[in-house]
Amino acid sequence: QVQLVESGGGLVQAGGSLRLSCAASGRTFSSYAMGWFRQGPGKEREFVAATSWNGGSTYYADTVKGRFAMLRDNAKNTVYLQMNSLKPEETAVYYCAAGTVVAATRGAAEYAYWGQGTQVTVSS
Repeated sequence: QVQLVESGGGLVQAGGSLRLSCAASGRTFSSYAMGWFRQGPGKEREFVAATSWNGGSTYYADTVKGRFAMLRDNAKNTVYLQMNSLKPEETAVYYCAAGTVVAATRGAAEYAYWGQGTQVTVSS
């Protein structure tokens, strides 16, 4: 079992920045990939970023490349999502997830454990 707790969400103006954190407990943190997903109002959940077990490989959705950065700190059992130049359409609940494999993957089905989510609201 893995427990995930996100934090860092909030209200920010368009063009602003936020850093989300996801603290993990339970199974050995360094044994699985981690991902970030988001679900906006009336939208389906979508992939944002993922990183492999050691942070050696990280993938981003095309819509966030160059603006978002995902980092993991295995010593702290934590992953982060630094979000810059935020847009109103990125208002969503952001979820972190723990994968079943060590390699980073974009597919939600590859993630067995999910946090409760943290709300990010970007005002125009």
